[in-house]
Amino acid sequence: MATTLTLRTSESVRRGHPDKVADQISDAVLDAILAEDRDARVACETVVGRGFALVTGEITTDAYVDIPTIARTVIADIGYTDPRLHFAADSVAVFTTISPQSGDIARGVDTGGAGDQGIVWGHAVDHSTDLLPAPIALAHALVATIDTAARAGTLPGLHGRPDGKAQATLRYDTTGRPVSVDTVVVSVQHRDDADPEALRHDVRQIIDRVVAGAGYDPNQIRTIHLNPTGRFVEGGPAADVGLTGRKPIVDTYGGAIPHGGGAFSGKDPSKVDRSAAYAARAAAKAVVAADLSPTCTTSLAYAIGVAEPVAITLDLGDTTLHPGLLARLDTTLRDLFGGFTPRGIIDALHLRNPDRVRYLDTATYGHLGVPAGAWTTRSLPWEDVEVWADHLRALH
Repeated sequence: MATTLTLRTSESVRRGHPDKVADQISDAVLDAILAEDRDARVACETVVGRGFALVTGEITTDAYVDIPTIARTVIADIGYTDPRLHFAADSVAVFTTISPQSGDIARGVDTGGAGDQGIVWGHAVDHSTDLLPAPIALAHALVATIDTAARAGTLPGLHGRPDGKAQATLRYDTTGRPVSVDTVVVSVQHRDDADPEALRHDVRQIIDRVVAGAGYDPNQIRTIHLNPTGRFVEGGPAADVGLTGRKPIVDTYGGAIPHGGGAFSGKDPSKVDRSAAYAARAAAKAVVAADLSPTCTTSLAYAIGVAEPVAITLDLGDTTLHPGLLARLDTTLRDLFGGFTPRGIIDALHLRNPDRVRYLDTATYGHLGVPAGAWTTRSLPWEDVEVWADHLRALH
């Protein structure tokens, strides 16, 4: 019988992608508010476009934060400082229109209920060092490494041009494991005076290094597309409007599992489409880290204003556990995460503690895992699962 190879693809985007600019502004506003008021209700949405940033949404707090200054600081740190791009920190017009959270929602959240109905999914698989699906882990590593090189000045053709994307297609064997990289697509915004051949050479070196670092042979890459149209000078919010929450597949598992539809950035942890998604990831990762299964997918469903999930599911793929062990696993996970109620999750993951969670750190390279190649490190409580994994190992 002939061996059949399956191809799976995921995408990630650079810090300067317009949607990610919006995400970073929204999460920076959230961080600033939680630093002053840990009980604030925040649903901050941002729109960025040619010459402007509009920060809107529903925020209930007694804290005051300077939203225009926050937005401009984020934009400058991303690298948009050249006024010729029609989107630069010093010249961008920042508009704000904020209203308080609906009282109809607040009456359910105040008692500990979920801030909305919805379904979230968590996943872990032993195909990468941080237990993410291999294609999304590789895509994140590509854009993070490119951003780091551009920031360090080793990709001069990208200086001040932080927009871009990367896409990784991996081959899987009949056992369902990734075996090689089939195709890599990289599109990076560049300066008008950049040397195309030098840029291609430098980016190709990064691709080879990242692919090798992920444990694959770069010589086995079948196809590489670098700036396939041949030119990517116009980019960023001046060329394409960006919106908060428009990259949910980039933010999670790259399309490897279902997605409930809820976005993350700009939302305080009373919104279960963010906090419960982190808890679902932590639970799944702890199961895999405890060697109970090489893969785990969890899902949680909520009703607005109700604390307890209306459904909790646990899928271990082809792994079969003894019914008694499976029951103990279910009970233990509920205990570790406070029954997966909003307050239980917030306490377990320290989601209202600015000293433990900086939401701006999650707004690039996915909200899950720890991407290789980034110039900054991040500590995410829902990724640091060893303590929970120890509890699960004790179930054997």
